[in-house]
Amino acid sequence: MPLVLTEEQSMLRDSARGLISDKAPVSHLRSLRDSKDETGFSRDLWKAFAELGFSGLLVPENFGGSGLGYVEAGVVMEEIGRTLMPSPFLSTAVLAASALARGGSDAQKSAHLPDIADGSLLAALAIDEGAKHRPLQTNLQVARSGNGFKLNGAKALVVDGHTADLLIVAGRTGGAAGERNGLTLFLVDPKAKGVAIERTVMVDAHNAARIEFANVEVDADHVLGEVDQGGTLLGGVLNIGRGAVASELVGLSEEVFGRTVSYLKERKQFGKLIGEFQALQHRAAQLYIDIEITRAAVLKALQTLDGDFDHAGAAVSVAKARAGTTATLAVQEGVQMHGGMGMTDQFDIGFFMKRARVCQELFGDSNYHADQLARMKGY
Repeated sequence: MPLVLTEEQSMLRDSARGLISDKAPVSHLRSLRDSKDETGFSRDLWKAFAELGFSGLLVPENFGGSGLGYVEAGVVMEEIGRTLMPSPFLSTAVLAASALARGGSDAQKSAHLPDIADGSLLAALAIDEGAKHRPLQTNLQVARSGNGFKLNGAKALVVDGHTADLLIVAGRTGGAAGERNGLTLFLVDPKAKGVAIERTVMVDAHNAARIEFANVEVDADHVLGEVDQGGTLLGGVLNIGRGAVASELVGLSEEVFGRTVSYLKERKQFGKLIGEFQALQHRAAQLYIDIEITRAAVLKALQTLDGDFDHAGAAVSVAKARAGTTATLAVQEGVQMHGGMGMTDQFDIGFFMKRARVCQELFGDSNYHADQLARMKGY
């Protein structure tokens, strides 16, 4: 398949870019941060997202969505990356919608997917328990209790967890930490007795939460997928999230590159535009090449998720690893080429550096995915 967008995907990109660039420039994030907004994103903007159908991109048509693919979700995530727009799109429209669509029962799909599609329900995926992404190290304990289960443990770095109306929680119903078998996913009401949520604003001013579960009771109807067999479902959902975050990193990298090149054409030093210095030209050219290679890798991963989902792991790991290293290079070069101003909070370039750092960690950094790829290849 050609590594280019179709006409319909390009139209979707233009639609998303028009809304996001107009309603959520970087100054929008700065305003939310400086005002210490309790929600951390604009609900009015999320409503506009839903009206344009973005919140239901991955929701099947028979549940009120568009039934589009992961390439389309990546197109929207790339535009989000260009302006660093705080939004529950990743947590709700990508991760939760995919988990429910792929693993939910008919009753669960009917109860939640239409509300995700119309923007009225927000959801969050609660996976990691430590400082690094290690999904198989899940140790939240789940014990059978009557006709259901009791959950005990804690989750960290739950993206948009403090605003969620629904939590998708990974727990251990069997096996030991590090084993794939024995993982189960649960749909949990964040208002249920025993759930304690603490909002944690990340370094990039986006939302996350710490969530504790103390004897939280859920019945059997709240199991997403099969008991003890949630590892496969979770792995697939995480790959979707990784592809989406990689797309965001591509948009972020390209925006930083564009801002940096514009600055090179404006800033004078020693009576010359600094863009005339060959050393800076070489560095800019190398960054451009790096971004284009990464863009192709990410699009290939998303196309593989759409066309051969069960065998997309390697392509996704390549994309996430490359996107992380490319974004790191882009923001480091951007800050350095902007000189002293690049280090000040008044200049937007620092926001991109912080977001790139957070996205590196989300669902596994470059080292994690290099290791995953090596394991897949038998090393």
